[in-house]
Amino acid sequence: MKKIVKYLIVLPLLAFNACGQSKTKSQSIPNPTTMENVINKPENPFYSNTDTSKLSVSDAEWKKILSPDLYAVAREADTERAFTGSMWNDETKGTYYCATCGYKLFQSNQKFTSSCGWPSFFEQENKESIVFKLDKSFGMSRTEALCGRCDSHLGHLFDDGPEPTGKRYCMNAISLDFVPETTLVEKSGALKNLTVGGGCYWCIEAVFDNLKGVKSVVSGYAGGRIENPTYEEVCSGTTGHAEVVQITYDPKQTNTDEIFKVFFTVHDPTTLNRQGADVGTQYRSVIFYTNEKEKKEAQNIIDALETSKVYDSQVVTTIEPLTKFYKAEDYHQEYYQNNKNQPYCKMVIQPKIEKFEKLFKSRLKKE
Repeated sequence: MKKIVKYLIVLPLLAFNACGQSKTKSQSIPNPTTMENVINKPENPFYSNTDTSKLSVSDAEWKKILSPDLYAVAREADTERAFTGSMWNDETKGTYYCATCGYKLFQSNQKFTSSCGWPSFFEQENKESIVFKLDKSFGMSRTEALCGRCDSHLGHLFDDGPEPTGKRYCMNAISLDFVPETTLVEKSGALKNLTVGGGCYWCIEAVFDNLKGVKSVVSGYAGGRIENPTYEEVCSGTTGHAEVVQITYDPKQTNTDEIFKVFFTVHDPTTLNRQGADVGTQYRSVIFYTNEKEKKEAQNIIDALETSKVYDSQVVTTIEPLTKFYKAEDYHQEYYQNNKNQPYCKMVIQPKIEKFEKLFKSRLKKE
Protein backbone atom coordinates (compact mmCIF):
# COMPACT_ATOMS: atom_id res chain seq x y z
CA MET A 1 0.00 0.00 0.00
CA LYS A 2 1.20 3.49 -0.79
CA LYS A 3 1.36 6.12 1.88
CA ILE A 4 -1.04 9.07 2.07
CA VAL A 5 0.98 12.28 2.33
CA LYS A 6 1.56 13.63 5.85
CA TYR A 7 -0.40 11.75 8.51
CA LEU A 8 -3.01 9.43 7.00
CA ILE A 9 -1.92 6.11 5.53
CA VAL A 10 -4.81 4.12 4.22
CA LEU A 11 -4.35 0.39 4.85
CA PRO A 12 -6.77 -2.53 4.66
CA LEU A 13 -9.13 -2.10 7.57
CA LEU A 14 -9.11 -4.94 10.07
CA ALA A 15 -12.22 -7.01 10.68
CA PHE A 16 -12.66 -6.61 14.41
CA ASN A 17 -15.02 -8.37 16.82
CA ALA A 18 -17.85 -6.56 18.50
CA CYS A 19 -18.33 -6.61 22.27
CA GLY A 20 -19.10 -10.22 23.03
CA GLN A 21 -19.92 -11.01 19.39
CA SER A 22 -18.35 -13.25 16.78
CA LYS A 23 -16.11 -12.24 13.89
CA THR A 24 -17.50 -10.97 10.61
CA LYS A 25 -16.14 -10.69 7.09
CA SER A 26 -13.36 -8.21 6.37
CA GLN A 27 -14.32 -4.58 5.84
CA SER A 28 -13.89 -2.29 2.87
CA ILE A 29 -10.30 -1.77 1.69
CA PRO A 30 -9.35 1.81 0.77
CA ASN A 31 -7.31 2.89 -2.22
CA PRO A 32 -4.28 5.21 -1.88
CA THR A 33 -4.59 8.97 -2.46
CA THR A 34 -2.98 12.17 -1.18
CA MET A 35 -4.14 14.12 1.83
CA GLU A 36 -3.81 17.39 -0.10
CA ASN A 37 -6.83 16.28 -2.15
CA VAL A 38 -8.75 15.62 1.04
CA ILE A 39 -7.98 18.88 2.80
CA ASN A 40 -8.02 21.32 -0.13
CA LYS A 41 -11.21 20.19 -1.88
CA PRO A 42 -13.66 23.06 -2.57
CA GLU A 43 -16.75 23.30 -0.39
CA ASN A 44 -19.83 21.28 -1.28
CA PRO A 45 -22.22 23.75 -2.99
CA PHE A 46 -25.22 22.03 -1.41
CA TYR A 47 -24.07 23.13 2.04
CA SER A 48 -22.96 26.71 1.47
CA ASN A 49 -24.53 29.27 3.77
CA THR A 50 -23.34 32.25 1.79
CA ASP A 51 -24.52 31.07 -1.63
CA THR A 52 -28.14 32.16 -1.93
CA SER A 53 -28.56 31.34 -5.62
CA LYS A 54 -31.37 28.96 -6.51
CA LEU A 55 -30.40 25.32 -6.81
CA SER A 56 -31.38 23.28 -9.83
CA VAL A 57 -30.95 19.67 -8.77
CA SER A 58 -32.87 16.71 -10.18
CA ASP A 59 -34.93 14.47 -7.94
CA ALA A 60 -32.62 11.61 -8.87
CA GLU A 61 -29.65 13.55 -7.50
CA TRP A 62 -31.51 14.56 -4.35
CA LYS A 63 -32.36 10.92 -3.78
CA LYS A 64 -28.65 10.07 -3.81
CA ILE A 65 -27.76 12.88 -1.41
CA LEU A 66 -30.60 12.81 1.13
CA SER A 67 -31.58 10.15 3.64
CA PRO A 68 -34.83 8.32 2.76
CA ASP A 69 -36.75 10.06 5.56
CA LEU A 70 -35.55 13.54 4.60
CA TYR A 71 -36.16 12.87 0.92
CA ALA A 72 -39.76 11.82 1.67
CA VAL A 73 -40.45 15.10 3.51
CA ALA A 74 -38.32 17.52 1.50
CA ARG A 75 -39.00 16.26 -2.02
CA GLU A 76 -42.31 14.42 -1.68
CA ALA A 77 -44.00 16.73 0.85
CA ASP A 78 -44.46 13.99 3.43
CA THR A 79 -45.15 14.95 7.07
CA GLU A 80 -43.38 13.53 10.09
CA ARG A 81 -45.24 12.58 13.25
CA ALA A 82 -45.98 15.34 15.75
CA PHE A 83 -43.79 15.57 18.86
CA THR A 84 -40.89 13.91 17.04
CA GLY A 85 -37.70 14.55 18.99
CA SER A 86 -37.19 17.59 21.24
CA MET A 87 -36.87 20.36 18.65
CA TRP A 88 -40.53 21.36 18.94
CA ASN A 89 -40.08 22.64 22.52
CA ASP A 90 -36.30 23.23 22.64
CA GLU A 91 -35.41 26.76 23.72
CA THR A 92 -31.67 26.56 23.01
CA LYS A 93 -30.34 29.68 21.32
CA GLY A 94 -29.02 29.24 17.81
CA THR A 95 -29.86 29.20 14.11
CA TYR A 96 -32.07 26.90 12.04
CA TYR A 97 -31.03 25.92 8.50
CA CYS A 98 -32.60 23.96 5.68
CA ALA A 99 -31.47 20.36 6.21
CA THR A 100 -31.50 19.81 2.46
CA CYS A 101 -29.27 22.65 1.26
CA GLY A 102 -27.99 24.52 4.35
CA TYR A 103 -29.87 27.79 3.70
CA LYS A 104 -30.48 29.92 6.80
CA LEU A 105 -34.21 29.95 7.65
CA PHE A 106 -34.86 31.02 11.26
CA GLN A 107 -33.20 32.33 14.40
CA SER A 108 -34.11 30.91 17.81
CA ASN A 109 -35.60 34.28 18.85
CA GLN A 110 -38.18 33.79 16.08
CA LYS A 111 -39.30 30.47 17.58
CA PHE A 112 -42.10 29.72 20.03
CA THR A 113 -43.40 26.54 21.65
CA SER A 114 -46.67 25.51 20.08
CA SER A 115 -48.97 22.74 21.26
CA CYS A 116 -49.08 21.37 17.70
CA GLY A 117 -45.97 19.23 18.32
CA TRP A 118 -43.87 20.58 15.43
CA PRO A 119 -41.17 23.29 15.57
CA SER A 120 -43.00 26.59 15.22
CA PHE A 121 -41.80 30.08 14.32
CA PHE A 122 -43.57 33.43 14.04
CA GLU A 123 -41.17 35.00 11.53
CA GLN A 124 -38.69 33.88 8.89
CA GLU A 125 -35.04 34.99 8.66
CA ASN A 126 -35.64 37.20 5.59
CA LYS A 127 -38.20 37.54 2.83
CA GLU A 128 -36.25 35.24 0.50
CA SER A 129 -35.53 32.44 2.98
CA ILE A 130 -38.96 30.83 2.60
CA VAL A 131 -41.37 30.91 -0.34
CA PHE A 132 -44.98 29.77 -0.48
CA LYS A 133 -47.50 28.08 -2.70
CA LEU A 134 -51.11 26.95 -2.41
CA ASP A 135 -51.55 23.37 -1.21
CA LYS A 136 -54.94 21.74 -1.86
CA SER A 137 -53.96 18.20 -0.91
CA PHE A 138 -56.15 16.03 1.34
CA GLY A 139 -59.20 18.16 0.59
CA MET A 140 -57.78 21.19 2.43
CA SER A 141 -56.58 24.61 1.34
CA ARG A 142 -53.27 25.43 3.01
CA THR A 143 -50.16 27.51 2.42
CA GLU A 144 -47.14 25.31 1.83
CA ALA A 145 -43.75 26.64 3.00
CA LEU A 146 -40.71 25.85 0.84
CA CYS A 147 -36.99 26.60 1.19
CA GLY A 148 -36.21 29.75 -0.80
CA ARG A 149 -33.04 28.22 -2.18
CA CYS A 150 -33.80 24.58 -3.03
CA ASP A 151 -37.65 24.55 -2.99
CA SER A 152 -37.69 21.68 -0.48
CA HIS A 153 -40.90 21.18 1.49
CA LEU A 154 -40.56 22.51 5.03
CA GLY A 155 -44.13 22.55 6.34
CA HIS A 156 -47.03 25.01 6.25
CA LEU A 157 -47.85 28.59 7.22
CA PHE A 158 -50.91 29.35 9.38
CA ASP A 159 -52.52 32.54 10.69
CA ASP A 160 -52.78 31.46 14.35
CA GLY A 161 -49.35 32.49 15.65
CA PRO A 162 -48.33 35.00 18.30
CA GLU A 163 -47.65 38.70 17.92
CA PRO A 164 -46.09 40.64 16.34
CA THR A 165 -46.79 38.73 13.09
CA GLY A 166 -49.71 36.48 14.04
CA LYS A 167 -48.12 33.78 11.86
CA ARG A 168 -47.20 30.18 12.69
CA TYR A 169 -44.54 28.59 10.51
CA CYS A 170 -45.25 24.93 11.30
CA MET A 171 -42.09 23.05 10.25
CA ASN A 172 -41.06 19.42 10.06
CA ALA A 173 -38.12 18.92 12.41
CA ILE A 174 -36.37 16.64 9.93
CA SER A 175 -36.37 19.53 7.43
CA LEU A 176 -34.26 21.64 9.79
CA ASP A 177 -30.64 21.59 10.92
CA PHE A 178 -30.01 23.42 14.18
CA VAL A 179 -26.66 24.95 15.12
CA PRO A 180 -26.45 26.12 18.76
CA GLU A 181 -25.13 29.58 19.46
CA THR A 182 -21.58 29.67 20.79
CA THR A 183 -22.01 30.85 24.36
CA LEU A 184 -18.37 31.67 25.04
CA VAL A 185 -16.25 33.93 22.89
CA GLU A 186 -13.29 31.88 21.73
CA LYS A 187 -9.96 33.16 23.00
CA SER A 188 -6.64 32.49 21.36
CA GLY A 189 -5.38 29.17 22.71
CA ALA A 190 -8.71 28.25 24.34
CA LEU A 191 -9.55 24.55 24.35
CA LYS A 192 -12.09 23.29 21.81
CA ASN A 193 -14.37 20.27 21.54
CA LEU A 194 -15.20 17.89 18.69
CA THR A 195 -17.67 15.01 18.93
CA VAL A 196 -17.46 11.94 16.68
CA GLY A 197 -18.76 8.37 16.61
CA GLY A 198 -17.19 5.40 14.87
CA GLY A 199 -18.56 2.24 16.46
CA CYS A 200 -17.91 1.23 20.06
CA TYR A 201 -16.72 4.30 21.95
CA TRP A 202 -14.17 2.27 23.91
CA CYS A 203 -12.07 1.95 20.74
CA ILE A 204 -12.23 5.57 19.63
CA GLU A 205 -11.56 6.86 23.14
CA ALA A 206 -8.45 4.68 23.54
CA VAL A 207 -6.98 5.95 20.27
CA PHE A 208 -7.53 9.67 20.82
CA ASP A 209 -6.21 9.44 24.38
CA ASN A 210 -2.77 9.07 22.74
CA LEU A 211 -2.91 11.96 20.24
CA LYS A 212 -0.72 14.94 21.05
CA GLY A 213 -2.81 18.02 21.81
CA VAL A 214 -5.84 16.08 23.06
CA LYS A 215 -6.55 17.03 26.67
CA SER A 216 -9.44 14.68 27.41
CA VAL A 217 -11.72 12.16 25.72
CA VAL A 218 -15.16 11.44 27.20
CA SER A 219 -17.36 8.58 26.04
CA GLY A 220 -21.05 9.34 25.71
CA TYR A 221 -24.19 9.54 23.60
CA ALA A 222 -25.49 12.10 21.09
CA GLY A 223 -28.00 12.49 18.29
CA GLY A 224 -31.01 10.83 19.91
CA ARG A 225 -34.60 11.54 20.82
CA ILE A 226 -34.75 11.12 24.60
CA GLU A 227 -33.14 12.92 27.54
CA ASN A 228 -30.39 11.30 29.62
CA PRO A 229 -30.32 7.90 27.90
CA THR A 230 -28.82 4.89 29.62
CA TYR A 231 -26.39 2.46 27.99
CA GLU A 232 -29.12 -0.18 27.88
CA GLU A 233 -31.54 2.21 26.15
CA VAL A 234 -28.95 3.24 23.57
CA CYS A 235 -28.02 -0.41 22.94
CA SER A 236 -31.65 -1.16 22.11
CA GLY A 237 -31.20 0.95 18.96
CA THR A 238 -34.53 2.71 19.55
CA THR A 239 -33.38 6.07 20.95
CA GLY A 240 -31.52 7.35 17.88
CA HIS A 241 -28.35 8.03 19.87
CA ALA A 242 -24.89 7.09 18.66
CA GLU A 243 -22.01 5.99 20.85
CA VAL A 244 -19.60 8.92 20.58
CA VAL A 245 -16.54 10.49 22.13
CA GLN A 246 -16.22 14.17 22.91
CA ILE A 247 -12.64 15.22 22.30
CA THR A 248 -11.28 18.29 24.07
CA TYR A 249 -8.14 19.55 22.39
CA ASP A 250 -5.67 22.43 22.33
CA PRO A 251 -5.89 24.12 18.89
CA LYS A 252 -2.26 25.21 19.23
CA GLN A 253 -1.17 21.56 19.22
CA THR A 254 -3.70 19.85 16.95
CA ASN A 255 -6.76 20.73 14.85
CA THR A 256 -9.90 19.34 13.23
CA ASP A 257 -7.96 18.27 10.11
CA GLU A 258 -5.69 16.00 12.11
CA ILE A 259 -8.53 14.70 14.26
CA PHE A 260 -10.51 13.82 11.13
CA LYS A 261 -7.44 12.08 9.65
CA VAL A 262 -7.13 9.89 12.74
CA PHE A 263 -10.87 9.30 12.81
CA PHE A 264 -11.04 8.06 9.21
CA THR A 265 -7.96 5.90 9.73
CA VAL A 266 -9.08 3.89 12.75
CA HIS A 267 -12.64 3.02 11.77
CA ASP A 268 -14.46 1.95 8.61
CA PRO A 269 -16.69 4.80 7.35
CA THR A 270 -18.25 2.64 4.60
CA THR A 271 -20.29 0.19 6.68
CA LEU A 272 -23.77 1.54 7.35
CA ASN A 273 -24.78 1.43 11.02
CA ARG A 274 -22.06 -1.03 11.97
CA GLN A 275 -18.41 -1.54 12.84
CA GLY A 276 -17.35 -5.15 12.50
CA ALA A 277 -19.93 -7.19 14.40
CA ASP A 278 -21.31 -4.17 16.29
CA VAL A 279 -24.57 -3.60 14.43
CA GLY A 280 -27.18 -0.87 14.89
CA THR A 281 -27.68 2.86 14.42
CA GLN A 282 -25.90 3.44 17.73
CA TYR A 283 -22.69 2.31 15.98
CA ARG A 284 -23.06 4.61 12.97
CA SER A 285 -20.14 6.60 11.62
CA VAL A 286 -20.97 10.21 12.46
CA ILE A 287 -19.47 13.66 12.96
CA PHE A 288 -21.43 16.08 15.15
CA TYR A 289 -20.90 19.78 14.50
CA THR A 290 -21.59 22.84 16.63
CA ASN A 291 -20.96 25.53 14.01
CA GLU A 292 -20.86 26.01 10.26
CA LYS A 293 -17.06 25.84 10.12
CA GLU A 294 -17.02 22.33 11.60
CA LYS A 295 -19.87 21.26 9.33
CA LYS A 296 -18.08 22.45 6.20
CA GLU A 297 -14.77 20.91 7.25
CA ALA A 298 -16.48 17.57 7.79
CA GLN A 299 -18.31 17.77 4.47
CA ASN A 300 -15.12 18.73 2.64
CA ILE A 301 -13.11 15.77 3.85
CA ILE A 302 -15.93 13.31 3.11
CA ASP A 303 -16.39 14.76 -0.37
CA ALA A 304 -12.66 14.48 -0.99
CA LEU A 305 -12.50 10.88 0.22
CA GLU A 306 -15.34 10.04 -2.15
CA THR A 307 -13.94 11.94 -5.13
CA SER A 308 -10.51 10.42 -4.66
CA LYS A 309 -12.04 6.95 -4.21
CA VAL A 310 -10.02 6.28 -1.10
CA TYR A 311 -12.39 3.44 -0.23
CA ASP A 312 -13.82 0.74 -2.46
CA SER A 313 -17.30 1.47 -1.08
CA GLN A 314 -19.22 4.70 -0.49
CA VAL A 315 -18.50 6.70 2.66
CA VAL A 316 -21.69 6.66 4.76
CA THR A 317 -20.50 8.92 7.60
CA THR A 318 -23.31 11.28 8.57
CA ILE A 319 -22.87 14.94 9.56
CA GLU A 320 -25.34 15.92 12.27
CA PRO A 321 -25.86 18.99 14.47
CA LEU A 322 -24.88 18.45 18.10
CA THR A 323 -27.80 19.44 20.28
CA LYS A 324 -26.85 17.67 23.50
CA PHE A 325 -24.03 15.38 24.60
CA TYR A 326 -24.65 12.94 27.42
CA LYS A 327 -21.69 11.47 29.30
CA ALA A 328 -21.80 7.68 29.47
CA GLU A 329 -21.79 5.78 32.74
CA ASP A 330 -18.55 5.90 34.73
CA TYR A 331 -17.58 2.31 33.98
CA HIS A 332 -17.40 3.18 30.25
CA GLN A 333 -14.84 5.93 30.82
CA GLU A 334 -11.20 4.94 30.14
CA TYR A 335 -12.44 1.40 29.56
CA TYR A 336 -9.31 0.24 27.76
CA GLN A 337 -6.97 1.65 30.39
CA ASN A 338 -8.90 -0.13 33.13
CA ASN A 339 -9.48 -3.42 31.30
CA LYS A 340 -6.42 -4.10 29.14
CA ASN A 341 -6.49 -7.83 29.83
CA GLN A 342 -10.08 -8.30 28.73
CA PRO A 343 -10.47 -10.27 25.45
CA TYR A 344 -12.25 -7.39 23.69
CA CYS A 345 -9.45 -4.99 24.58
CA LYS A 346 -6.77 -7.39 23.36
CA MET A 347 -8.54 -8.49 20.17
CA VAL A 348 -10.29 -5.29 19.08
CA ILE A 349 -8.95 -2.16 20.75
CA GLN A 350 -5.26 -3.02 20.91
CA PRO A 351 -4.88 -3.54 17.12
CA LYS A 352 -6.50 -0.15 16.48
CA ILE A 353 -4.09 1.52 18.89
CA GLU A 354 -1.11 -0.22 17.29
CA LYS A 355 -2.24 0.92 13.85
CA PHE A 356 -2.64 4.48 15.08
CA GLU A 357 0.77 4.45 16.78
CA LYS A 358 2.43 3.20 13.60
CA LEU A 359 0.82 5.74 11.29
CA PHE A 360 0.95 8.75 13.61
CA LYS A 361 4.25 7.99 15.32
CA SER A 362 5.41 11.61 15.40
CA ARG A 363 2.08 12.76 16.89
CA LEU A 364 1.99 10.51 19.95
CA LYS A 365 1.94 11.93 23.43
CA LYS A 366 5.21 11.46 25.25
CA GLU A 367 4.97 9.54 28.47
